[in-house]
Amino acid sequence: MRIDPKASTNKCLLAMLLMLILLQIACIGLMATVPPVSRDALTHHLAVPKIWIEKGIFTELPSIPFSYYPMNLDLLYMVPLYWGNDIFPKYIHFAFALLTALLIYSHVKQRLDRVYGLLGALFFLSIPVIVKLSTTVYVDLGLIFFSACTLFALIGWVENGCRIRYLLLSALSCGLAMGTKYNGLIVFFLMSCFVPLSYLRRLKNETCDGSQPANQFKAISFGVVFVAGSLLVFSPWMIKNLYMTGNPIYPLYKNVFSSGAEERQTHTINHKDNRANEKGKKENANSGWTHFAMRKMVFGESLWQIALIPVRVFFEGVDDNPQHFDGRLNPFLLILPLLLIWVGKKQDNARRFESKLLSLFAISYLLFVYFKIDMRIRWIGPIIPPLVVLCMYSLAGLKRYGESCSKKWEATFLKGLTIVFVLAMLAWNVQYVQALYLKIDPVPYVGGKVDRDDYIKRYRPEYELIRYINNQLPENSIVLCLFIGNRIYYFDRDINLNIRLLKQIIVESNSSKQVLCELENVGITHILLRYDLTRGWMKNNLEKDKQELLRLFFKENAKRVDSFKGYGLFGLKKCINEEGSSHTFTVGVPK
Repeated sequence: MRIDPKASTNKCLLAMLLMLILLQIACIGLMATVPPVSRDALTHHLAVPKIWIEKGIFTELPSIPFSYYPMNLDLLYMVPLYWGNDIFPKYIHFAFALLTALLIYSHVKQRLDRVYGLLGALFFLSIPVIVKLSTTVYVDLGLIFFSACTLFALIGWVENGCRIRYLLLSALSCGLAMGTKYNGLIVFFLMSCFVPLSYLRRLKNETCDGSQPANQFKAISFGVVFVAGSLLVFSPWMIKNLYMTGNPIYPLYKNVFSSGAEERQTHTINHKDNRANEKGKKENANSGWTHFAMRKMVFGESLWQIALIPVRVFFEGVDDNPQHFDGRLNPFLLILPLLLIWVGKKQDNARRFESKLLSLFAISYLLFVYFKIDMRIRWIGPIIPPLVVLCMYSLAGLKRYGESCSKKWEATFLKGLTIVFVLAMLAWNVQYVQALYLKIDPVPYVGGKVDRDDYIKRYRPEYELIRYINNQLPENSIVLCLFIGNRIYYFDRDINLNIRLLKQIIVESNSSKQVLCELENVGITHILLRYDLTRGWMKNNLEKDKQELLRLFFKENAKRVDSFKGYGLFGLKKCINEEGSSHTFTVGVPK
């Protein structure tokens, strides 16, 4: 029996790719075993579900603008949180990366073969921003999955004779994308335009009966079906916000929709009751500066650097660095799709149309974010699946182009170039995975050498003081928190995040005693602060006499309970009137 060398090679490639995918899944799974310490998880993706579990689902929280965001995935996180598990939500989030990889595999396999399908899935799962998101309790992977479903279902709709079921699947996915994160509104806008245009383009490439006006009317009708279906799925979140605030997409477009939430907004995060209320009105945060001007002023970037941001995001990304887009992509997500312009000339009409649609979606989404807000790589996550698909088309086209060359050296060169591209794009991802693994360092925690509390405070030093607050302060305590990054998840006591409250009290007070009494009037019993940022805030926001007043207040009326790595916890004295005999402290009282 004769063995086909090509088939044998394909089997080896399939086995190797499958092993690499399983290894990548295992590596991410291990990195996700540690307690949550990522910023957005602690500010709202876990914090809001935790409060809803304690106070009732969909309880209005004007003090947390994030609580008005759509929360399809956050509702899923409530299930393990209800049973006291805040690590399993990471795996729920990671599951959407796996589903997206499966979607890419299925889509590419149908158009190329299983090798390219598995390569696309491996490439996607190992892209730095996808790896980082897979180890955190965010919602971006859900948005990426539903956006990819929307786009691929639309392509299926065009390829299968515009059957309505594909269009409804696309609309359902788009509605779920909007219900996962407001960035899904960009997907909704783009796809609402693509649906009628795709239908008309299909008719243009076919011999069809009927007049042109009728075709245009049908195209518009399909667009209406898509829009209506998407909004219907998204409507529960719009109805919730409309009822609570008067704005169906609050806090977006406040200048279009009048909202009562701003008037009710308070900065107290209350787990039991609402004893501490905000004093003073919210200042206008809109400085009038565009995000381009801010990059020039804050980061010192030149005009050409700002103009090249849509290209720089593929090369310059750095985690936790706003100047470098707070994340990392892979440069081959740009290089290979551009190469498709050359190697994709021999594609058939259907494949060429699909490539144009995927490219148009990625470019439009990227430019929309670029012009709308300061760039963050995870905000452009929905462009990654279509770019991965285009990368696979480009590699396949390069391979075919080499096979069609008459000169042997050209064929050998192009084959070698294809292998170099594959190895280089995977090597870029591997070195990031290795660095992230060392940063997370999950083995000591999994092996029991580091306990949960020690692990958390390694990345969030304020946690040491939060533990003291939860374990030692009375349940009726209210802590004014200054510069803790709104990371509220681990608090089990009522907290107040409004630094404007302190500023207003300082500005309007004439003595440290008056400051104390005003804070007591709003229920504040303790202050938790970060020293360096508080000093900077004092210098930049208070006159010298008021700076001295605040220092005097801490000296005379606040007692330092504990400090840890740049954070301090202070207990406030009791405010006494003229008949009072002495000061008493509220700190250090066991529960």
